[in-house]
Amino acid sequence: MKTLLLGFAASLAVGAAFAQTTAPAQTAAPMATPAPAMTTTAPAMAPVATTTPSTNSGNQAIATTHVDEPMPAKGANSFTMSEASSRLQNKGFNNVTGLAKDADGIWRGRADKDGTSTNVWVDFKGNVGAS
Repeated sequence: MKTLLLGFAASLAVGAAFAQTTAPAQTAAPMATPAPAMTTTAPAMAPVATTTPSTNSGNQAIATTHVDEPMPAKGANSFTMSEASSRLQNKGFNNVTGLAKDADGIWRGRADKDGTSTNVWVDFKGNVGAS
């Protein structure tokens, strides 16, 4: 009985395999003649500037970031209060207090450096300064 069932199942599997047909191969359409190659030459590339842009740029978002920027750059600041405080401490400021983000996206507060308490800031680029 088992043999009969196995034989029947095998014949179904083989029959299904033979019943499948493949699609006839399609013939490719004749290829179009390629267009002639262009013979123009590319324009000369402009030399790449080797100097950095001025920090006096009117666009604060693209002004070059330097370590000692005299003024903070306005912009959407993604630093957390803790990150802003850490940046100030890494620049030698201690006892950082009162940090708050102003309307221009600049973290402002007070901190001590070299025995003097001063107003400090951290802009959206990570520049740190005192005013």
